[in-house]
Amino acid sequence: MKFQRTALQVEEAAARILERLQPGRTETVPLAEAWNRYLAEPLAADQPVPHFRRSGMDGYALRAEETAGASEDSPVRLAVTGIIPCGSIYDRRLEPGQAVRIMTGAAVPDGADAVVRLEDTLPEEEGEGGAVSILRSAKTGANISEIGLEIVQGEKLLEPGRRIGPGEAALLAMFGAAQVKVYARPRVAVFATGSELLAVEEPLAPGKIRNSNSYMLLAQLREAGCEPVLAGAIPDELELARQAVTAAMDDYDMVITTGGVSVGDYDILYDLTTGWDGELLFNKLAMRPGSPTTASIRRGKLLFALSGNPAACFVGFELLVRPALRKLMGGVDVGLGAFPARLKADRLKTDAKFTRFVRGVRTVGPEGQLWAAPVGVDASSITVSLRDADCLIVVPPGDAPLVQETLVRVIPLGGSRL
Repeated sequence: MKFQRTALQVEEAAARILERLQPGRTETVPLAEAWNRYLAEPLAADQPVPHFRRSGMDGYALRAEETAGASEDSPVRLAVTGIIPCGSIYDRRLEPGQAVRIMTGAAVPDGADAVVRLEDTLPEEEGEGGAVSILRSAKTGANISEIGLEIVQGEKLLEPGRRIGPGEAALLAMFGAAQVKVYARPRVAVFATGSELLAVEEPLAPGKIRNSNSYMLLAQLREAGCEPVLAGAIPDELELARQAVTAAMDDYDMVITTGGVSVGDYDILYDLTTGWDGELLFNKLAMRPGSPTTASIRRGKLLFALSGNPAACFVGFELLVRPALRKLMGGVDVGLGAFPARLKADRLKTDAKFTRFVRGVRTVGPEGQLWAAPVGVDASSITVSLRDADCLIVVPPGDAPLVQETLVRVIPLGGSRL
């Protein structure tokens, strides 16, 4: 049966995963700790912005009609009755023939309907009791942000599932959200399988390799906003693997294994995921690298069994695990964010049946055209190309290789967007 698996398209596999998932736990955190988290409640404006008439310039607040015809040759002279710094209020109404010195962002006094820039005035004496000559006429409303100009009261600003970046943090702070309800960071256990694995600190030995995939996944999970735990290595023994994985699924929000998913005699994840109390979602994908990538769900929690080949493990995470984590964290946009680019390679081979995901690097041409070029040796066992890649080049199935300037789809790595 290991050799008779049905290969699923990546898009269908992703859909099977996402339709089974719901956003996870929520928690309330200080706004200062909410960066890169996903909102679990909406934000609406409980007041207009600005909530007072705000000056957009350093200058003088006055009545626009009194500046009619003002010029350098024929200035209009007004009495200065005060100064309004930011954060202060002018407690009188501005009367005809008066002006008040005002700073950018300060509240415009009642009676004033325009602000003339400081550069368009000639102060005779500073401060209250002085005078100013207006050298340019002003239109009603000039350099004044009226109440609600930016945001009206009741306006919906942020929806649940929105990732909190700098702009979102600014809005939350603007409306007094000192504590923010967000989706909790998933706790994810990472296992490596294989009797050939050594701990990172162990010396190399014939036939053995160090457990590098676990640390790669650890970095990808942290980059995705999770709380990963290195759960260790599991030898090629089915019962040991079953006990370790099922116990971890009881304790964590998700479990990821790397290795043991192919068709060899010691690839135990096939037997585990086809003979337990979980539901197998798929165990073969029409993609290279990472064809034997496997996913199961047990008691509402996902198990991803990724390839032991480093590049295949990496690609499987980016295409399937990262979107699942984003949904688990309440994210609304769970797509891969693919965009078009021109191929920068003389020849890129295709596979007759499977879609290839080739590690690549993006560049921008002199006319702003996006290009994508393969990077390094394109084999699933190669790790060094992951160091330099910033995207995956999607190569559809075909009989002929892709050539220079072919239009291709490119998926940014690390959950980024174009």
